[in-house]
Amino acid sequence: MPPIPRPAPLRAASAALLTLTALPARAGDGPGNVLLPWGDALALLVQGIGGVLLPLAITAATAALARLTGPLRLLVTAALVERLVRNVGDYAVNAVAGAVRGRTLSIPLGSAVIARAVQRALDQAPGWLVKAAGGVDGLGEKVFRSLPLEEAATADNTLAPALAAARERPRP
Repeated sequence: MPPIPRPAPLRAASAALLTLTALPARAGDGPGNVLLPWGDALALLVQGIGGVLLPLAITAATAALARLTGPLRLLVTAALVERLVRNVGDYAVNAVAGAVRGRTLSIPLGSAVIARAVQRALDQAPGWLVKAAGGVDGLGEKVFRSLPLEEAATADNTLAPALAAARERPRP
């Protein structure tokens, strides 16, 4: 007949009880007094319970960490994309003649700044970060939204020529 399977906590409790009864007893100070070393049995019981609970605690901590990594990765990637857009936008404003930081940009100047910013990102940023920003189109849109452009500037008259210029320019 096969042995009856017992859950781990039941096995630990059974082992502790068996250990308690197997410990040697010694005579106490008075007649009829018997001392049982219950501290040893308690230590064995705690060790048995710890042997069961520690793997469960590690599993729970690992599961919690796995649930946090997805949102944390998205948060870090979004922050890196924002930083990329800010850095390439600042670079492009400094690199394009006539563009001044803090001043409203005209349509042709804004288009040149966007094209230069997208080109800088394509040349210098890692490919996975450019992809996370939405590629050439997404990056261009983000830079377009971050610049102070005149009121007449739209995606059709400012962003589209800038993206076309960025696509035409060869990459080093």
